[in-house]
Amino acid sequence: MGKLSGAVGTHAHLSPELEEEVLRSLGLEPEPVATQVVQRDRHAELVQSIALLGASLEKIATQIRLMQQTEILEVEEPFREGQKGSSAMPHKRNPVNCERICGLARVLRANALVSLENVALWHERDISHSSAERVILPDSFLACDFMAVQLREVLEMLHVYPERMRSNLEMTRGLIYSQRALLALIQAGMSREDAYALVQRHAMAAWKGEPGLSERLASDAAVTRALSQEKLVACFDPAHFTQHVNRIFERVLGEPVAAAR
Repeated sequence: MGKLSGAVGTHAHLSPELEEEVLRSLGLEPEPVATQVVQRDRHAELVQSIALLGASLEKIATQIRLMQQTEILEVEEPFREGQKGSSAMPHKRNPVNCERICGLARVLRANALVSLENVALWHERDISHSSAERVILPDSFLACDFMAVQLREVLEMLHVYPERMRSNLEMTRGLIYSQRALLALIQAGMSREDAYALVQRHAMAAWKGEPGLSERLASDAAVTRALSQEKLVACFDPAHFTQHVNRIFERVLGEPVAAAR
């Protein structure tokens, strides 16, 4: 959008037709109702879009940071030879790139708030917005571009540890499959209330230690009467939860994805 409609937007010195012609040559459309400036809700929408993009980048970076914790360590952002993780503790491998992304996302959100403050101006236009825009507009673009580049590098060189993922799943002693067992019992004819109480009782016991949930269910006569061994084992197959993952990737990428192994 643009404007050539004069100091108060009333086309006192240039006609609307001339404004349209000039702006068309620049690939712009005329601001329908201008004051001395193009309405600042347009700028606010732009800066909020940038903040939303930053929030999405932060969402991914935050998940990587969580998954890089020593106790979890399912993924790890790249750590280059000679890089320092901490000035005091040589063993540390901090996710510094993801931390930067999360920090800058806060700046983008703060800039979005400033852009909203710039919408309402005294007598349709004072210059209080100008000084702020000179900071938030270039800084928002530069920060978001930097964040996107940083995250792309992290994802391209991300270390993924599937063995650790499997190990972490097994630490739950089968508890993550409780819903599958519950639904299987219901489908076999058991009431939901009875099935829930049965699975919950064994799950609460499994929380406290071995044996795991699958072994506890397999030793319960009420379960074995309803489910064959084959059906009970199938409840604890993690492949069930990933069978449609490639369809999700195809939605995003718009092209077929090789089947997961």
